Amino acid sequence: MTLDQLISQAGTGTLPPVCVLTGSERVLVERAVSALKAAALGDGPSGFNDDLFQGQGLSAQRVMQAARTMPMMAKSRFVLVRNLDAVPPAELELLAEYIKAPSPDACVVLVGEKLDGRSKLGKLAREAGVLFEAEPPRPGDMPGIARREAKLRGHELSDAACEALSDALGADLAALCDALDRLSLYVGGGRPINEEHVQACVAHVRIESVWSLVDAVGEKNARKALTSAASLLSDREPPLRILALVARQLRTLAKLRKELATGLKPQEATQRAGAPPFKARELCAMAQRFDDAKLIRAFAVIAETDLLLKGSKLAGPRVLERALLSLCE
Repeated sequence: MTLDQLISQAGTGTLPPVCVLTGSERVLVERAVSALKAAALGDGPSGFNDDLFQGQGLSAQRVMQAARTMPMMAKSRFVLVRNLDAVPPAELELLAEYIKAPSPDACVVLVGEKLDGRSKLGKLAREAGVLFEAEPPRPGDMPGIARREAKLRGHELSDAACEALSDALGADLAALCDALDRLSLYVGGGRPINEEHVQACVAHVRIESVWSLVDAVGEKNARKALTSAASLLSDREPPLRILALVARQLRTLAKLRKELATGLKPQEATQRAGAPPFKARELCAMAQRFDDAKLIRAFAVIAETDLLLKGSKLAGPRVLERALLSLCE
């Protein structure tokens, strides 16, 4: 069962007695937690049937006692353990034993960004089919995700609106959900969302400007690079975020070069590299301008600039401009 299927089943009132949620995509994790809690408690009184524990200094015995307490005027008890990564090893062993024989009158949810799949808890959770991973989406998946998220809010997205959202927000699911909430209020209930609405409402960093910046570096065009950076800085984008986005786009180009080297067609190679297929021609041309030596040097400059932006007393925009000039030499 996938995480989406788990959330769908919880919406119908069906829930497992225990589940383990891992991964860095907080939107999906919190959506699953909310759906499971609603399914467990139903119309029962709040505060009587739900317990929250933190991983630091956790007592697994207390978690199991809470899970084995009979629910009061509710379908089940809901027991949530956050920061599973911080649970002491001995307590993780006890939680693993609980997975073997969970209470049928509770839903125990264990949440942690990382879980060693070789651990006893990881192995038992996977064998029991209760381990669910919430990983960030790939950029190429964002148009489809945008459509599904818009439909949940009662809206249809035009193709141009999907592309505009993907370009503006990248693979940031939280930013996408926030943008769609604002767009829903802007256009009104049930109305379609088009590209003009996105341009009017979404003020996040323009990914096209980042690609323009990366392309300028590939061409060693310092004037174009500084102009693109100035455009992003004028939108109040922090230099460190701009640098991170440039690094991400360069990683995409590195992956694309690797995929193209296997003989894949441009669209398929672009999709496997994690970029939207409709950008295949543009990105393949850009990838040709970055040989391995250029990429290695670019990543070295980015790493050095990252340290300077985090620790130097120099102004952030000046540090970023120096890095771009260095990359364009």
